[in-house]
Amino acid sequence: MTGLDPSSAVAVVGVGTMGQGIAQVALVAGHPVRLYDAVPGRAREAAAAIGARLDRLVEKDRLAAADRDEALARLRPAESLADLADCSLVVEAVVERLDVKQELFRQLEDVVGEDCLLATNTSSLSVTAVAGALRSPGRFVGLHFFNPAPLLPLVEVVSGYATDVTSATRAYETARAWGKTPVACADTPGFIVNRIARPFYAEAFAVYEAQGADPATIDAILRESGGFRMGAFELTDLIGQDVNESVTHSVWQSFFQDVRFTPSLAQRRLVESGRLGRKTGQGWYDYREGAEPAEPHTAEQARPPAYVVAEGDLGPASELLALIREAGIQVREEEEDHGTRLVLPGGGQLALADGQTSVEFRDVVYFDLALDYRKATRIALASSQDTSAQTMSEAVGLFQALGKDVSVIGDVPGMIVARTVARIVDLAHDAVAKGVATEEDVDTAMRLGVNYPLGPFEWSRRLGRTWACALLDDLHERDPSCRYAPSLALYRYSYATEKREGAS
Repeated sequence: MTGLDPSSAVAVVGVGTMGQGIAQVALVAGHPVRLYDAVPGRAREAAAAIGARLDRLVEKDRLAAADRDEALARLRPAESLADLADCSLVVEAVVERLDVKQELFRQLEDVVGEDCLLATNTSSLSVTAVAGALRSPGRFVGLHFFNPAPLLPLVEVVSGYATDVTSATRAYETARAWGKTPVACADTPGFIVNRIARPFYAEAFAVYEAQGADPATIDAILRESGGFRMGAFELTDLIGQDVNESVTHSVWQSFFQDVRFTPSLAQRRLVESGRLGRKTGQGWYDYREGAEPAEPHTAEQARPPAYVVAEGDLGPASELLALIREAGIQVREEEEDHGTRLVLPGGGQLALADGQTSVEFRDVVYFDLALDYRKATRIALASSQDTSAQTMSEAVGLFQALGKDVSVIGDVPGMIVARTVARIVDLAHDAVAKGVATEEDVDTAMRLGVNYPLGPFEWSRRLGRTWACALLDDLHERDPSCRYAPSLALYRYSYATEKREGAS
């Protein structure tokens, strides 16, 4: 099965920002394109806007002038749905209301040919539910582009309950022929990206609500230690707090209020106050003229310890031992069956975040997970009121000697990066086990759709197959709401590994 022939016409219904972007993609790929919108005159305005964007591409030498002229000759506003009768694909990008979409496709069924592929660009509604109003739901599919559609490569190709395999394959191959990177997905709330990405926002908000750290510090740790392109607070300010919360609420409701997807009360209050982010001038941050930029908490300079004692190999943080030696600090290694910690000269200990809290132990400082400890420019530390001043000073000085800024946060189990990554890994395993998508498509979707530094399964392999489950088990013990209970899929994956290793 191949995609649509480039000579076949494609229609886009709903010509807002997303609709225009999808139309531009199809147009540049060589298709005749029809634009339709229920508001009179809007289709012509959209055609002019697309033409202006193509002009800019020519100015930047990204498109030949002749190709632009040929593309514009293939672009035509439609006066009515009847003008779409000859189209082989119709993509809808209208308001996110089930009744509106269903009525539109009922009308389209009476207009287009029997072999016309019908697609919705919905990001939050059920593809199955939209198709439920059709006489022939087998030809209906989700084509979820990401904004801006001409620039972002990912397209989630979503099969509803009644979607024919041939229709899904045809849509997939068409997206690929358009230069996109398609991923196949079953019809689940949030599809791949919006389902698996929820913890990135939720855990940052949870740490904030627990008074663990302020938004600027949490964002800096996610960027500079976790390797994420943006922090959760700055990203939701860019998206729009109302938009981001709406998606979270939709996924939560669609999963019958599953506690793993519970929305944030702090974000709800932000939306209620009208502070929606950049578009209103205020969100988590203040964007108004003259406002001081928020800075992350950074610890004052401290003296590094003369040596550390390494008990165990530090697991995912084992790279630190080489960095400590390179900084001129002596590392004394001791064999320890269950140790994964550093002992400081004053007797205090440094341990990688594991879902437990510092207050449970005598004189322990936790440090957060990093994507790459060598490249990380910031490290988060957490301690309790019982941690000695000497231990904290030695811990801060140690990481500063490695060239890192240090942010000290509250005694939050799992800290920031570690708990976020563990939950993303868990939701990814759960999604694959339930047939939502393949591991490869999940990793592709999360890297391309939300610019994660690694896909969840890449994280899982790097950190060790038991790491996420163990951390979530510890978190679940301290928060028995079931928010952090590992999924059965992750538990099976981890336990099977432990059994094999034990047997060997």
